[in-house]
Parts: sequence; C-alpha cells; structure tokens
Amino acid sequence: MILRTERLVLRHARPTDLEELHAVLSDPRAMRWWSTLPHVTVAETQAWLEDMIAGSAGGSDDFVIERDGIVIGKAGFWRLPDVGYILHPDHWGQGLAGEAVGAAVDHVFAHRPIDRMTADVDPENMASIRLLERLGFVRTGSAERTWNIGGEWKDSLYFGLDRETWGRS
Repeated sequence: MILRTERLVLRHARPTDLEELHAVLSDPRAMRWWSTLPHVTVAETQAWLEDMIAGSAGGSDDFVIERDGIVIGKAGFWRLPDVGYILHPDHWGQGLAGEAVGAAVDHVFAHRPIDRMTADVDPENMASIRLLERLGFVRTGSAERTWNIGGEWKDSLYFGLDRETWGRS
C-alpha cells in the first residue's frame, strides 16, 4: 500500500526503516507529545517497528512518512478509528504532518466502513490541535490524568471527524 501526496510517500513499514525511525522515536522533542518516553535503545525501536509491520500485514492503515526517500515519521491508524502521527522535528513547520494525516484520512474514509475517526491530544500540544482543526476535526471532550509518561500524568483533549464533514472539505 502506497499513498502519494505532493511532497510525501506514505507506505507500510519495512525492517530497513529501523535507523530512520529510531532517529524520530529517540528524539525528545518529537516524543514530547507521544504516549511513551523517547526510545533509549535501538532494540526498543526494533520492537515498535516489528509491531507496526505486523499490523500492516494484518491490514493496518498505519504508514511511515517518506520525504525524498528518507523516513521522517509516521501517520495513520494503529487501531481504527484513532489517528496518530509523529514527525522528526527537522521537518516541523512545513505543513508535512497535515499533508500526511490528510492522506491517511482520505485513504481510510475511501476504503474502510467507518463514519467517524478520533484523536487524543495533549492540551499543551497546540501545533497538533491546530493541525486537527485545519483538517476539520472538532473537539468532543477532555479528561484529566489519562496518560502516565515516565511518572508524569498527562491530560487529553479528544477530537472527532465524521465522514460527512470530511467530504465537504
């Protein structure tokens, strides 16, 4: 499965993506808003990558993001209907995350029988909130102390996007 945008290729993960994904998943800046601490060892990223590959083999809509042949992050649905994404900080501020997430959303609404997708975002992650809102997601709720990351509790804002809204955008 390959999705193409103007600047990106989204595809299922491969074992050869390990080094480039480790560069993303070990970067504290990228992982500030992720659901785990930064990966300390390549073995952590290897296990994460193996899970991603296994999910792809099972029909997952989770993709690595390539720019100019280099893996710079991931976007998609590790488990429907929840969208997730992460991008190496060297590629922030260029609209790439929105481009990738938009392609993944397009793909899911075109090929999966779901009418609504969701996202869970840290309330302090303003860039991600703006990205979701630009794509048409609307805030549906919030909760306190939903994620414990390295002994620190994080809160959640919940967002949703329905097929009808996406079709109008």
